[in-house]
Amino acid sequence: MRFEGKDVLVVIPCLNEERTIAGVLDRLLSDDQEERCFVVVSDGGSADLTRPIVRRYEEQWPGRVALLDNPGRYQSAATNIAVERFGEDFRWLVRLDAHSVYPKNYISRLIRAALERGADSVVVPMATVGSGCLQLGIAAAQNSRFGTGGAAHRHPGRSRWVEHGHHALFDLTKFRQVGGYDATYTHNEDAELDHRLVKAGAKIWLQGDLQISYIPRRDLGALFKQYFAYGRGRARTVMRHRAPLRVRQMLPLLVPVAVLMALAAPWFPLAALPAAVWLTACALIGLSIGVRRRSVCAMSSAAALVVMHLAWGLGFQVQVLTRRPDVLKGLAPDPAGQPVRTEV
Repeated sequence: MRFEGKDVLVVIPCLNEERTIAGVLDRLLSDDQEERCFVVVSDGGSADLTRPIVRRYEEQWPGRVALLDNPGRYQSAATNIAVERFGEDFRWLVRLDAHSVYPKNYISRLIRAALERGADSVVVPMATVGSGCLQLGIAAAQNSRFGTGGAAHRHPGRSRWVEHGHHALFDLTKFRQVGGYDATYTHNEDAELDHRLVKAGAKIWLQGDLQISYIPRRDLGALFKQYFAYGRGRARTVMRHRAPLRVRQMLPLLVPVAVLMALAAPWFPLAALPAAVWLTACALIGLSIGVRRRSVCAMSSAAALVVMHLAWGLGFQVQVLTRRPDVLKGLAPDPAGQPVRTEV
């Protein structure tokens, strides 16, 4: 399929995003290089009004917007399927999230950064925003260094070369060369792909002034599931590639251990000390965030921090402990072998 005059394939993985998908499409289609883009909403089987909304855009923008079914449901499969179906004639691949808000002329600024720096991939910083008291607390936790560990792409700042960041733009040739995303990943597929890109000699540029706004989960239960899956995904990447963990990623691994030790407190009172120290730290950080922002709602970031740390650490350990025994020795590569290659 040929797309005359277009060299940017934009893929939006999507599942039940009726609240936000129209805003993402409106902003994208107002970009000053919109005419260069072909937009694919790769839907994982939405049961709300997402699909009818996208259909209206497909009718309004024929040849520029398409709705594509994603039987794999998750972001990794969504992007691969779109590239396999439409990617032959494009130079650039841009991945957008349906639950994020993007700055004006986002696409053109990404392309400019890639051309100026000679980058194979451009990543961007991300700030979390929320509405409603609990969601504001979750956002505050995700924006804090105690919640993110100081990850470069979670805090706006200077532009620089990095090994990982929030995915935005790829040179499509390089993306296809390494096999695209591993579609067996439900989470952490971005870090796993970045590892393969860097290993293949690709250069990843963090464009510090292109911060996007991410809309977080609305309740602690959904947050727990999200971070549990993040932890499992990171463990898979570590085991597959023998990728060392940073200190900020090691610390949450101690949290489930501390909680488990606390169960012995009725017999050994000092066993509760590690968990007590961690919970006190979360409470003090939450209080500090609330005071600094002059917001009672922001103080609920303490509860969000507890959930994020516990879920991530537990997810990581569950993934490791459910692998074969030989995998545990030195966190050896995932027995599944090499990354799944898609026919793209």
